[in-house]
Amino acid sequence: MHAIDIVKRPLLTEKGTALNEQGQYVFEVDRRARKDEIKAAIESLYSVKVVSVNTLVRRGPLTRNRWRYTPHAETKRAIVRLKEGQAIELF
Repeated sequence: MHAIDIVKRPLLTEKGTALNEQGQYVFEVDRRARKDEIKAAIESLYSVKVVSVNTLVRRGPLTRNRWRYTPHAETKRAIVRLKEGQAIELF
């Protein structure tokens, strides 16, 4: 997988912007990507040094369709901690 295929987009939420002050950034990534692949992709796309990567998979919401529930797609998020003194310009 290429770096552009791994990192889909940065997530700009209230919690995510609070983490930015601590040197952590939140990205939506491909479900199949491993932590080492995410680390390499972020380092190559943004030219920064990544210290650690934490991932979480969010289950998609259920939609009621008459008599059954249909799940939506799951998303994977990566919380990336950068080396102290480095930052990513998201705007």
